[in-house]
Amino acid sequence: MYRTYHVTTFGCQMNAHDSERIKGMLESLGLGESDRPETADVLVFNTCTIREKPDTRLAAYLGDAAARKRRHPDTVIAVGGCYAEAQRERIFELYPFVDVAFGPGSIPHLGDWISAGGFAVDRGRFGSHEHFAADLPTYRERRHQAWVQISMGCNSACSYCIVPAVRGREQSRRPGEIVAEVTRLAAEGVREVTLLGQNVNSWGRDLRPALDTEFGELLRAVDRIDGIERIRFTSPHPKDFRSPVIAAIADCAAVCEHVHLPLQSGSTRVLKRMRRTYSRARYLGLVDRLRSAIPDVALGTDVIVGFPGETDRDFEETLEVVEEVRFDSAFTFIYSPRRGTEAAEMPDQVPDDVKGARLERLVESVQRIAAERNVQRVGRFEQVLVEGPSRTDPALRRGRTRRNTTVNFEGSAAPGELVDVLVEGATSTTLRGREASLVAA
Repeated sequence: MYRTYHVTTFGCQMNAHDSERIKGMLESLGLGESDRPETADVLVFNTCTIREKPDTRLAAYLGDAAARKRRHPDTVIAVGGCYAEAQRERIFELYPFVDVAFGPGSIPHLGDWISAGGFAVDRGRFGSHEHFAADLPTYRERRHQAWVQISMGCNSACSYCIVPAVRGREQSRRPGEIVAEVTRLAAEGVREVTLLGQNVNSWGRDLRPALDTEFGELLRAVDRIDGIERIRFTSPHPKDFRSPVIAAIADCAAVCEHVHLPLQSGSTRVLKRMRRTYSRARYLGLVDRLRSAIPDVALGTDVIVGFPGETDRDFEETLEVVEEVRFDSAFTFIYSPRRGTEAAEMPDQVPDDVKGARLERLVESVQRIAAERNVQRVGRFEQVLVEGPSRTDPALRRGRTRRNTTVNFEGSAAPGELVDVLVEGATSTTLRGREASLVAA
């Protein structure tokens, strides 16, 4: 009987990339993708454990999966990713119906544990983080865009973060391997690549010999590859964002004018408790350097409210930085303690109602500023890489600008095409407009 799979992904871009590898591996075993988990023979949950919300969502999804397994006992349930690595064998205590659990470092072996002919299942394999997944088959939903992993793991010691524990110490891929992968992707029709790492700025520092192993040089090498018209990267750490990288963004035609620059807090006191190793002043200085070198750069960020010991004054300092920098986008989070992190044991945990009130104020500021920034694009022509139909109106096309803003527009361009769009309206998160050919008509 023909077997199917369904992969549910939580969390960051690295998880999205890992899920492409998981899908590719399952396809290579002869399984086909089901668009609904209710009809799949193999259910894979690629998890996140950075914050509490994904854990709660996972529990709900696994409840549905357990109900399916009761109706169809041959269903295979696999839980992978960071939550699985953090919990390890405890996964089977919490969810005894789970057949396979695996960490991010074990993805290359997943095909050995789930076979299409009878589903030979092995309970509990956790990562040694010795393999990049780059050589695994990939299943990409958008043929013109691709993730490219340049490193794995993290050497930072942020007091709230569990990533180093679940993804291991930082390891960089060799530059020749990265360039070869991007060259192959370009030959397959990929026009936009996103370079991925927990801290892309520190890529290459563990490699020997150390020639041409600086992230700015890697950007320049990828920029020279024919066929690649857009290069993005995520996530950088402000502490490692050095002048050669800024110069490469400014100089390279394909590197997009968009930088996601996590702030986390605008209070130097809180940043120190977070072990972020930069101050408010240093962060603002970096913003000035970026905007001086790349005047039209769009800046995104991450902000956490309610970190242990955060006072009203600390939070006001965060709002002050948000108003001063005027981010184009921001992911905002309420701090949630993660077991095994230093911050979880800190005194002065902030009450939930205070966290909620602070988040509301922060979101209001972020959305107001983002709307004001987007309104400034009205009347301009923006280059858009078409991704598909609009999610809200199938009659419209959807794509992204170089500054990473979603655009819904009238036009006939196909996915993968680069078109100019006249921006005619804006919200805090999107632009809308018409393809240039319609304006000329």
